[in-house]
Amino acid sequence: MAEDLTIATGSKAQQYELLSKQIYALLDGETDSIANMANVAAALKEQFRFWWVGFYLVKDEQLVLGPFQGPVACTRINYGKGVCGAAWQQEETIIVQDVDAFPGHIACSSLSKSEIVVPLFHEGRCIAVLDVDSEFPAHFDAIDKHYLEEICTYISK
Repeated sequence: MAEDLTIATGSKAQQYELLSKQIYALLDGETDSIANMANVAAALKEQFRFWWVGFYLVKDEQLVLGPFQGPVACTRINYGKGVCGAAWQQEETIIVQDVDAFPGHIACSSLSKSEIVVPLFHEGRCIAVLDVDSEFPAHFDAIDKHYLEEICTYISK
């Protein structure tokens, strides 16, 4: 198990490439999903200095706060509500360039300006979402979407 993280430099894609390899090595052989989510959240936060990185787990028809890095967060989110609930409902990644313009956005922190939410699937069912917030508007793009979806697919195996 690799427990050290090498902070990558270069383009965003190059940073994700190195980070992804390190995440896969870190998770290799570990079967506990909570431990894996915790390490992924920490690795993403450490590499990219995102405002908030974490997982919400589908439990009892709600998203319930799971492992995260950043300030305290909303504990429960209903199906279809906010960006996380919408990604769960639509079963697809949602990128929001300006959270204040997203109808029904749930503001866990007024410092969050943009967000990406990626659903995780197991046996065809959404089991969690990865939520990443930035204090900068329009922070996320297709590169983030590609690599975060890849990482989430790896986690949910």
